[in-house]
Amino acid sequence: MGTTRRHLTDRVVHLRAGMGAPVVVVGVGGGLVGAAYVGALHLVQRWLWPTHHSHLATLAILVAVGLSVALITRVGGDAGDVELLVDNIHLLGGVDDVHRLRALIPASLLCVGAGGAMGPEAPLVQTTGTLGSRLGRRLGRDRGDIRVLTITGMAAGFTVLFGAPIGAALFALEILHRRGLEYYEALLPALVGSLCGYGIYVLVTGSGLEPVWRFPPVTTLTGRDLVAAVVVGLVGGLGALIFAGATSVARRGFTRLPRWSRPVLGGLGLGLLAWWSPYSLTFGEAQLTGLLVTRLAVGALVVAVLAKLAGTVLTLGSGWKGGFIIPLFFMGAALGQLAHHLDPGISQPILMAATMAALCAGVTKTPLGSTLVVTEMAGMVLLPVTLIAALVAMAVTSRVTVIDSQRPRP
Repeated sequence: MGTTRRHLTDRVVHLRAGMGAPVVVVGVGGGLVGAAYVGALHLVQRWLWPTHHSHLATLAILVAVGLSVALITRVGGDAGDVELLVDNIHLLGGVDDVHRLRALIPASLLCVGAGGAMGPEAPLVQTTGTLGSRLGRRLGRDRGDIRVLTITGMAAGFTVLFGAPIGAALFALEILHRRGLEYYEALLPALVGSLCGYGIYVLVTGSGLEPVWRFPPVTTLTGRDLVAAVVVGLVGGLGALIFAGATSVARRGFTRLPRWSRPVLGGLGLGLLAWWSPYSLTFGEAQLTGLLVTRLAVGALVVAVLAKLAGTVLTLGSGWKGGFIIPLFFMGAALGQLAHHLDPGISQPILMAATMAALCAGVTKTPLGSTLVVTEMAGMVLLPVTLIAALVAMAVTSRVTVIDSQRPRP
C-alpha cells in the first residue's frame, strides 16, 4: 500500500513538473482546431443543410454524401471512431495512426453538414485527442504522459462544442470507463486544456462566454423535485437501454452488407425518414434551441423522440461519421417536456435538464460529465436533480454500453 501511494505521489509530481507546457499547447491547439473545424462545418452546412432544399433534393444530397463517404474511406482508409480511440487510449496511451484524420475530417464534415442525425462532437474529439497523442510522441513522452495529453485534447474538443469547461473535462475522463473516471492523474491537465481550448476558441471566433443552449431560469428546488429526479432517472435509463438495443440491432444488420453500400443505404434511409419527420435529420442543436423556448404538443414530442432515435441509430449503424451526445440531449429534452405534460406541477426546465443528463449518462457512462455539462448551461441550482437522475440512470444501465471498449484502466 505504501509503495503504491508513493508511486501515485511521484506520478502526480512528475506531471506537475514536466507537463505544464505540453498541456497548455494541446489545449490551445484544440481550441484552434475546434474553431477551424466548426468554421468548415458551417461552410458545408451553407450548401448541404436540409432546410435549404426540398425533400427530393435532400434525398439526392444524402445519397450522394453516402457515396462520397464510401469513396473517401476506400481511398483514405478507415477513419476510425470513438470506440477505437477509447481502446487505443487504454492500450497505447493514445492514437496510433494519425493518418486516419485524412478520411475522418472530410467524411465527418459531409455527414454532419448534410444533415446526418449525429453531431460533430465525436469527430472533433478524435481530432483534438489525436493532436495530444501526436505531441506526446513527438516529445518522446512515455505511455502515461501520452494518455494524459490525449485526454487533454479530448477535453478541449468537448468544451469547444458545449461551452462548459468543467463538464467537458470530466466528460473526456469518464467516457473511457463504464463506472466513473479512473485516470485521476489527467484531471487537472484536462481542466487546464479545457479552459485553454475554450479561451482560444472564444477569442478566435468571438462567440462570447456563453453556453450552447439557454434554459429558462429556475431559482429554487423542492423535495418533490428530488423525487421527480429519481423517476426521471428511471425514464432516462430505460431510454438508454432502448437506444443501446436499437444501435446493436442496426450495427449487426449493416455488417451483413458490403462495406461500400452501408453509407449509401444510410443516406437513402435518412432521406426517406425525412418525409415522415424533419426531426429525423440533423444532430439536433438548433432543434433543441427551439424546444427550450417552445412548448410542443404531446403527439409532436413523441414523433420528435422517435424520429431522432431512428435517424441517429440509422446514421450510427450505417457508418456515417458523427457523435450521438447532442442527439441524446435533444431526445432527453423532448422526453422532459413530455413528462411536464404528464405532471405540470414540476417545472419544465427541471424535467428537461434532468432527463438530458440521465439519458446521456445512461448511454455514455458519464454521470459527472453529463451532469455538469447540462447544469453549466441550465444553472447550477439544478445540480441536485440532474445528478440524482444521472446516477439512477447509470445504475439502471450498469450492464449495458454502446461504446464496447469502455473498461477499467490497465
